[in-house]
Amino acid sequence: MHLSSALLLATATAISAQSTYTTSAKRGLVFVPPKASKDQHDNQIWVENGSDLTWYYNYQVQPSTAYANRTQEEFEFVPMLWSIDNNFYSSVKALIDGGRNISHILAYNEPDGESSTGGSSIDPAAAATNWISQVEPLRKLGVKLGAPAVTGSPRGFVWLEDFFNSCASQGTNCTIDFIPIHWYGDFGGLASHMGQVNATYPNVAQWITEYALNDQPLEATQGFFNMSAEYFDRLDNVGRYSYFGSFRSDVSNVGPNAAMLTQKGELTDIGSWYLGGAATNNIPKAGKDNGASRGTAAWGWAAFLSLAVGFMAL
Repeated sequence: MHLSSALLLATATAISAQSTYTTSAKRGLVFVPPKASKDQHDNQIWVENGSDLTWYYNYQVQPSTAYANRTQEEFEFVPMLWSIDNNFYSSVKALIDGGRNISHILAYNEPDGESSTGGSSIDPAAAATNWISQVEPLRKLGVKLGAPAVTGSPRGFVWLEDFFNSCASQGTNCTIDFIPIHWYGDFGGLASHMGQVNATYPNVAQWITEYALNDQPLEATQGFFNMSAEYFDRLDNVGRYSYFGSFRSDVSNVGPNAAMLTQKGELTDIGSWYLGGAATNNIPKAGKDNGASRGTAAWGWAAFLSLAVGFMAL
């Protein structure tokens, strides 16, 4: 059957419109605090005015001071073992002993990646040794363990295979309860990557803990956001997700259009939608401080339209 361009455009628009007011208990915050002291009030945007967000992580083992007045029940903190750390177990146990109900942890931020793009660049064997002493024992405390959060590139699968093999060679079955996914690119690539992860690690829940369509036009970026959010919410094996964009557009390293705040600190449409609100019509602008991109995404409006038709048929 041949569909006209007008019909395809209407289909894509319908998907976007249907997704703009949805709420979801799966949504969390990748907390990236502003560097400028004058912008620290941005931190409270994510937890005020009926925010949809239920949990957060900050790439660290300790909760952020910005949310010190929030209980674990109000805004759940998920600690992360960012790199090799011989004090991670004791730090998490201290949080639990202090009354904070830590139920999940994240581990090793992009260990297959380079430091220039935010990776922790860890040898799989060294990570396995550290996991056995610092992460695996947390299971006895009732904490659920997230697999190392590798990049969305093919080398991520290789790194994870080497990691689990290293665990086995050291006499331990490094067990995981869920697997974090990082993705920067289009919706088709994201869905395909999630399918590949599921095929490699079947029956393991997925958390999409970093994702965005980077460095693309606003309309395509908004379309990606709405399609991916609806997709995550419909999949039972997606336990949680956290969009990478909790910063102002003029300092964004994934392009200004992916940011959830404008250069003035106002919620963009994506920012408001992510919190469960309506469009704001606030347009993000680039600035001189925009950092190096997290990667490139091959994206075209025609590709988005073709995906939209398939998405509606699911």
